[in-house]
Amino acid sequence: MADAQIILTDSRHNGIVALASGEKYLWAQTALEESGFRRGEAGVYHLPANQPTTSRTTVAGLIQCAERHNTSVSISSRQFIGDMADHIARLLPGKWDAQVEIYSHPLWQEDLVPWLWDSGELGRVVQTTRLPYAATLTSASGTVLLLAERPGHQRDYLIGALSPIPVEEGFADPHAPRSVVLPPSPGLAARAITDRYLPAYDRAGHARSTDAVAMVLARLRSEHTTWKTMVASGRYSDATLLTFDGLGALTEEFLDNCWRDFLTVLDHAPSLLERCRPATTPWPEDATTLERLAGALADAKATHEELAAGVPLTRGERVTRTWTPIETWLTHGEAFLRQAHTCTPRVRSGLAAPAPPLALPPGAPSPRR
Repeated sequence: MADAQIILTDSRHNGIVALASGEKYLWAQTALEESGFRRGEAGVYHLPANQPTTSRTTVAGLIQCAERHNTSVSISSRQFIGDMADHIARLLPGKWDAQVEIYSHPLWQEDLVPWLWDSGELGRVVQTTRLPYAATLTSASGTVLLLAERPGHQRDYLIGALSPIPVEEGFADPHAPRSVVLPPSPGLAARAITDRYLPAYDRAGHARSTDAVAMVLARLRSEHTTWKTMVASGRYSDATLLTFDGLGALTEEFLDNCWRDFLTVLDHAPSLLERCRPATTPWPEDATTLERLAGALADAKATHEELAAGVPLTRGERVTRTWTPIETWLTHGEAFLRQAHTCTPRVRSGLAAPAPPLALPPGAPSPRR
């Protein structure tokens, strides 16, 4: 493959679209600019759709100019991925924003790998196959989907996701959902995303958050037990004598570590608590406990915001305000976990009404799908 490539494709709204890629992608960009292409958002170059004669002349000139800049030119048989993404976004439930992603340099695609939350074909493709571009679909609630052309197939697409909020790398996460294959029809693609992919995504996110809280609570209990054992014995874990000053330092380190760990609970637990319905489970009495846990989270959130803002707290205030919510969750965390394991993820609303088709001028061919 050449060190610099230009991919030409048709956009219903932007005319002829050109995408530059390769380790020497700057050569390709230079050829495009010298040939009269205009650079738009996200690094996408285009020619006006309403000037077909000029466009044909410009493309012919581009091929010659590209040769001078050691750049290859290819023509895609697909519609511009931005058009596909925009159309799907309009049909998905809720409000979604579509954005083209250009990975001109191969390293930019590699940067995507740690944040890809996928256990299926899309994850393998991103790691092993050159993708010069893709598109993201971002919901108002923060869900970010990744739409890519399926390599080796002239018409299909792949849909997967980037790691959900709270921001964490998603690579190799055992909870990651599997990407699905989408047909070239935006309506059918939106239906597949709504009926198949988003429910799987939401279930995976729910399981991921529940396990994250469970792991932190287990670690906090272990650390608390270790700390209490050392205090009671008067010795460190290696049997070294624990002095008075050492006890103070040990306690402060223990509390700081616990607070940092507890921030994961603060990230994941609120949304899980909102989904819990104790009255529909075998443990309706957990309702009071969940209210207590929610109150502890609210107190912890206020403390976290004050500490982040630099509000001065005495050592005693800091110990009390950080440890009290942790202790509440250590005491009642099991009730939360059994409720979280039995509740279901949120249910998204259905597909948006399809937009009416654009009228074609008499005798015009149907747009390529």
